Amino acid sequence: MNEYINRVLESVKAKNSHEPEYLQAVKEVLCSVEHLVEKHPEYEKLAILERMVEPERVISFRVPWINDNGEVIVNRGFRIQFSSLIGPYKGGLRFHPTVNQSIMKFLGFEQIFKNALTGLPIGGGKGGSDFDPKGKSDSEIMRFCQSFMTELYRHIGQDVDVPAGDIGVGGREIGYLFGQYKRIRDAYEGGVLTGKSICYGGSLGRTEATGYGLVFYTREMLKAHGNSLQGKIVTISGSGNVAIYACEKAQEYGAKVVAMSDSNGCIYDPHGIDLALIKQIKEVERGRIKEYLVKHPNADYIERTSEDSPIWNIKTDIALPCATQNELTLNSAKKLVENGVIAVAEGANMPCTQEATDYLLENKILVAPAKAANAGGVATSAIEMTQNSMRYYYTFDEVIEKLDCIMVNIFNACKDNAEKYGCAGNYVAGANLAAFEKLAEAMKCQGVV
Repeated sequence: MNEYINRVLESVKAKNSHEPEYLQAVKEVLCSVEHLVEKHPEYEKLAILERMVEPERVISFRVPWINDNGEVIVNRGFRIQFSSLIGPYKGGLRFHPTVNQSIMKFLGFEQIFKNALTGLPIGGGKGGSDFDPKGKSDSEIMRFCQSFMTELYRHIGQDVDVPAGDIGVGGREIGYLFGQYKRIRDAYEGGVLTGKSICYGGSLGRTEATGYGLVFYTREMLKAHGNSLQGKIVTISGSGNVAIYACEKAQEYGAKVVAMSDSNGCIYDPHGIDLALIKQIKEVERGRIKEYLVKHPNADYIERTSEDSPIWNIKTDIALPCATQNELTLNSAKKLVENGVIAVAEGANMPCTQEATDYLLENKILVAPAKAANAGGVATSAIEMTQNSMRYYYTFDEVIEKLDCIMVNIFNACKDNAEKYGCAGNYVAGANLAAFEKLAEAMKCQGVV
């Protein structure tokens, strides 16, 4: 390994030894840009790598709120403002009991590169809380969101930092957060949050964007290798927003989606997933995926009993991990390869472990990395910001057309940079190289800040 990269990695490990997800994300990026770093010796003199891996600001705060029983609960909130090199900090808020500083920093670091790949003027950030919205009443969620925003508001703004949704933060939560921000600021600043409802400044197509964008990128990747989605068997982990709309678009392209999952297990329907039923269970009833069997008793339900999701044991042509980080392990990757998978496209953030990614690439499987394939959501959030600034709204078709164009451009950037630096077909490296070069040049232009 390049001496400069190795020295920076050792320093990052020493400073952040208790943050495994963050260390994984940093190592994955730095190890893949070695050829680029060697061509630019000035990066070391300007400490480009050291500055790239250090957040501009890490904010941690308490979030006290009162549940329906009158009990005071205290959660922890975060906002990682990682990089404003090419625009205001931009990235989602995640409400989930697993949230900690390591996860926030890894997500923020990934977001820098993802946002750079879109070609739009947005920096990278991430935030959230260890609050769990599952099982909470609407009133409890509202009170939590109001308390969370009472601290967060002082750190954000439409030209400073623009949060959005993520796991556990959907339209309901964004609405409560926006309402509290508007109350505190006594002003309507529509561009301060994205993922808003259409009725108060949101964008058509935002709900579908991440899932659709994932499939647009997968389409381009397959096309570059003389293949398509038509007639392919697809398995999709997760059953939230990204998974649902990836399923919808994959079905439109003629693929047969046979399996989806949640944290308890997966359903396998060899006749093809009934997406309308999945939407009813997950978007309306907020139920568990096992309930699919009530209407489709001939489908199979496979309970999860270990860290390896059973969905990856199902024979498939294309795997779309759309649940959470590190969900696809080396064991799962081996099973996918054994069963003849041709492509893995990441819909969640860093859903494959590093060992799994390496194994897939070694076996010539096409891998669409999250920071590229998952960028449709933030790209459409930037389109929402544009509409808010213009006081104007695009039609659904206009938004999806713009999204499709952005995803095509992202794929081409990954492909071209992989070829430029001698790793053709490795879109993981191509994505890192394309984004890193853009960010490094911006850093050089702006001086030592």
